[in-house]
Amino acid sequence: MSTTQFPYLTVLVLVPAIGAAVVALVPRQAVSRWFHEMLGLVVVVVTLAVAVAIAFQFKTGDGGYQLVSDHVWAKDLGIRWSVGIDGISLFLLLMTALLFPLTMLGARVRRDPRSFVAWLLLLEAACLGSFVSLDLVLFFLFFELTLVPAYFVIGGWGYARRGYAAIKFFIYTFAGSAFLLVGILAVAFIHQSQTGTLTFELPALMHTHLSGTEGTLLFLAFTAAFAVKTPVFPFHTWSPDAYAEAPTAGAVLLAAVMAKLGTYGIIRFDLNLFPQATRTLAPLLLTLAVIGIVYGALVACAQRDLKRLLAYSSLAQVGFIVLGTFALNSQGLTGGVLQMVNHGLIMATMFILVGWIYQRRKTWQVSGLRGLQSPAPVLAGLFTVAMMASIGLPGLNGFVGEFLVLIGTFVAHRWWAVVATTGVVVAAVYLLWAYQQAFHGEPSDEDAKTPDLGWNERLIVAPLIILIVALGVFPKPVIDRIGPSVDRLVIHVDQVTHTPLPAGLHAGSASTPSSHRLSGSALAGSNRPAGPSRASTTPTGGTP
Repeated sequence: MSTTQFPYLTVLVLVPAIGAAVVALVPRQAVSRWFHEMLGLVVVVVTLAVAVAIAFQFKTGDGGYQLVSDHVWAKDLGIRWSVGIDGISLFLLLMTALLFPLTMLGARVRRDPRSFVAWLLLLEAACLGSFVSLDLVLFFLFFELTLVPAYFVIGGWGYARRGYAAIKFFIYTFAGSAFLLVGILAVAFIHQSQTGTLTFELPALMHTHLSGTEGTLLFLAFTAAFAVKTPVFPFHTWSPDAYAEAPTAGAVLLAAVMAKLGTYGIIRFDLNLFPQATRTLAPLLLTLAVIGIVYGALVACAQRDLKRLLAYSSLAQVGFIVLGTFALNSQGLTGGVLQMVNHGLIMATMFILVGWIYQRRKTWQVSGLRGLQSPAPVLAGLFTVAMMASIGLPGLNGFVGEFLVLIGTFVAHRWWAVVATTGVVVAAVYLLWAYQQAFHGEPSDEDAKTPDLGWNERLIVAPLIILIVALGVFPKPVIDRIGPSVDRLVIHVDQVTHTPLPAGLHAGSASTPSSHRLSGSALAGSNRPAGPSRASTTPTGGTP
């Protein structure tokens, strides 16, 4: 675990939080109409700059927590301001910091922009805080805080059924979080009974001795909250309504950022705290993941509303992340983490483009669109790139993550991988059908008048398209930074569960996923630092 004198991560969280307060407190009457939007844009750009500085400070090859800031917050309660990142959280942090300015630039809000910007900034602070928290209570506070701005963004600026969608979203996710709070308190009190110290820090709680029953119940409590947030089948029923009724900015952030809080929570907390229960219940989660992949793809085929089609497509894609996670080997987990970033970039691009289609044609229905390729060739071309990435076309980022996930799953759980592959095929069916209906054919008189993307819109989506292509062609820099942290996590799970390391699986530093080293000694010979960090000492987070 490496600390830093300058509190980069604390600043990263505080900048949007303070920005939200300033935007909310400056009255509309005292400034011009554009002041709040410009101030919000400045704040998110500064936040992005801090995130980039953090990336430059990150040490490749170190799988432990880096840039750690650890301070007493509530001493009597054992709560600390403990933040840090590793390769698993680094790129989620960067993706979040990138998507908020792009989302804010692409949003066209006429009603009460001050409140809209303030809620977005608060949501960014909460999401970033969740990704860097190493204290479980601190994580829970940020995790729960995301619900408030998301609820108001959906309910305040959404479409016709926004009230229903916002309430459903809030109730589902809030109910799931209640289990998380109970689980956090339980594991902390068990740890206190064994050590005499009340703490909520993850590195310390990893050493808690849990019986089989305790580990299973706590794993289920944590996973219930994360499965709802992600969402994982069958806890997904809030998501189609929320994605469909949210404004474009809300849909982008729900699918691309907030959904990752759930999968990140599973990787960060379930696997670290309950490795024995994780391995025991992995078949259950693998089954739910595969069902979600196939179910999401099949239901997407029946959708005629573009946003609902993307919502079910997202459910299927998230299933691959869960599948890779519970393969419990280096390649599966590396693919799962990489796919979290890839999915975020792809979904953000597609929801932004679909939102711009709605602004031009005032319909979400595929049947109401025809021949848009003729009047809007740039829009059609960008949508094609995002669609092909979602399908998993080689050379684009969607392929890399899915490939690693399927390799890792195939070695460990062959039949789950075989069934999951059908989801890739079905994804091609519904996405190509939607594209053909909307962009091909002879345009109607109204469709023929559809304006193409302006230069400002092209510049907004350009960074996403560049990253989609770059991560597909050259994923090595990302994999090199994810790999060591994933290796440590796999070793932790295998040591606690007394499982031999899977022969031939290693998240190596390869420029393409197919060139990953398949050596039985790969984990032992990886570029991890010689001295284990506090998080990498031999833990006993399961049945001793």
